[in-house]
Amino acid sequence: MTDPDLPTFTEAFSNTRDGAGTGLVLAQIDAWLGADGARDGPILWVQDRTAAREGGLPCLRGIAGTGLQMPILRVGARNAADALWAMEEGLECAALSAVVGEVWGNPRSLDFTATKRLALRSRRSGVPVWLLRPDGVADLSVAPDRWRVDPAPSADNPWDARAPGQARWWADLFRTRRGAPTRWVAGHDRAAHRVDLAAALSDGTLGTGGGDDAATGPRAVG
Repeated sequence: MTDPDLPTFTEAFSNTRDGAGTGLVLAQIDAWLGADGARDGPILWVQDRTAAREGGLPCLRGIAGTGLQMPILRVGARNAADALWAMEEGLECAALSAVVGEVWGNPRSLDFTATKRLALRSRRSGVPVWLLRPDGVADLSVAPDRWRVDPAPSADNPWDARAPGQARWWADLFRTRRGAPTRWVAGHDRAAHRVDLAAALSDGTLGTGGGDDAATGPRAVG
């Protein structure tokens, strides 16, 4: 079953042009579903019109490369209000594996009440929801985990030192109910279905364990 400490509602802020937020969210979904082991239904992916225009449509081949093999049901919404409505309706369907929403910027309809409605429906159905906020600025939200994500240098390529390796991200967990806010270097272990987090700064406080005894190596989540 899914780790009960993992939140069912996660919010990620990123730059539209680099796709870092999408990469981390896909890794988190793979970690969630891999830990659960019981979900094989489709993923509902909702985009408002501006998010689709600025960031493009989900690439099915790329998503499959992360280890997610379930079908993707994409909904294109005219605006943020319609996208949020579609997400809420999707969260009523327990047959879905997850709901992903992309809402560009800071539209008026995406307020504290809207995030609370998403959280309540997700908790009621047990379907996790990820809200991508491309080019958005953090405002009021009930999301238990809120991330700012930027691209980081890739890991070393074991076969060619001049080629990029596994993708990594600067992942700033600026709000969480599971410990202290921390900035990580995040990577995706596809074989183990987990997200590996290593401290971005070796002399900083890590996770919930600060001080001299804080762990300095990678931490696996999911």
